[in-house]
Amino acid sequence: MDDVRPRVREFLARYIRGWEVADDEDIFAAGHVNSLFIMQLVLFVENELGREVRDEDLVLANFSSVDAIAALVAGRPEAVGG
Repeated sequence: MDDVRPRVREFLARYIRGWEVADDEDIFAAGHVNSLFIMQLVLFVENELGREVRDEDLVLANFSSVDAIAALVAGRPEAVGG
């Protein structure tokens, strides 16, 4: 699969204007988005990146950064179980 990071950055740029998000930056902790935005990310991951998001994947840390989303899509969610 192609690296999903550019696609995630492009998606985030639609919502976070005037700030270039680093791949490892926690978008929630930085205040760029609020916790309700996670549903937009879930839909993006499922519909645009083709990765089913299971109940156990619904951990904020899995959606907190470009790197975390890329890991989730690759089947290596960083926060599963913790």
